Amino acid sequence: MAHPLSRIINRFKREPSRTGSLIITFYGDAILPRGGSLWLGTLLQFLELLGTDGGVVRTAVSRLAADGWLARDKIGRKSFYKLATSGRERFDLAVQHVYNPQPAPSQGHFELLLIGNGADRDAARAALSEAGFGSPMPGVWVAPGGTAVPALAAGAIRLEATAAGEMGGRLIGASWPLQEIAASYRDFLKIFAPLQGWVAGAEALAPADAMLARILLIHHYRRVLLRDPLLPEALLPGDWPAPQARAFCGKIYRALLPASEQWLDSFGESASGPLPPPGRELAQRFP
Repeated sequence: MAHPLSRIINRFKREPSRTGSLIITFYGDAILPRGGSLWLGTLLQFLELLGTDGGVVRTAVSRLAADGWLARDKIGRKSFYKLATSGRERFDLAVQHVYNPQPAPSQGHFELLLIGNGADRDAARAALSEAGFGSPMPGVWVAPGGTAVPALAAGAIRLEATAAGEMGGRLIGASWPLQEIAASYRDFLKIFAPLQGWVAGAEALAPADAMLARILLIHHYRRVLLRDPLLPEALLPGDWPAPQARAFCGKIYRALLPASEQWLDSFGESASGPLPPPGRELAQRFP
């Protein structure tokens, strides 16, 4: 019988441009709670679990550094990488969204951002999407009232808008592809369903398998969740699958956590030696 991870790994390998994005997930999920800095050799060893060539990893890391996601510290012949300031800000903004999402309390109040043409709009687009903003038209971004605005969009013109009833429904429909997001949640549940029986099995999980499963789980869930505007329940379609997906992800994540942390204990190296123990925030994920 095939290992429960086999199908998940094969699906991941078919996706384009996957390595850099997975590295960011790895840093944000596993390394930030343990000091934030990691030896390149540990990163190479983790990605070897996926069969990723070292040259591909080094190229991806160089691109992430050039794009402002990672910063390098070189000590002797070893290179250590951490999330750069801009990368850390974007991930910190996403942390609450991923591990403890809270639907907006308001049912008709929205935050509107107006961003002019030029480099500012392009630079802010990804950060705004990750923060839960949708775009009903070019240069206009909308989110439920109270949504945090990412630093890259701090210079935008900010307005408050009220749109309830039919008008609110039209604004929501133009800003977010809710049916596509719902389908992505259901796809996530289907893809990772084999892990449920595996993590509940009598045999202890191998640390390497647990580490790989944990990162792939969060990587996929994060990509789906960061498209979700976390609208109030009254504004969502019926049978919205997000609560089921979150409960499922949290259950699998908590089951994988002890063994995956053992892998980091064994192989994780920072500039000052072994990775420090995880901070308290790790235990607070998926409450």
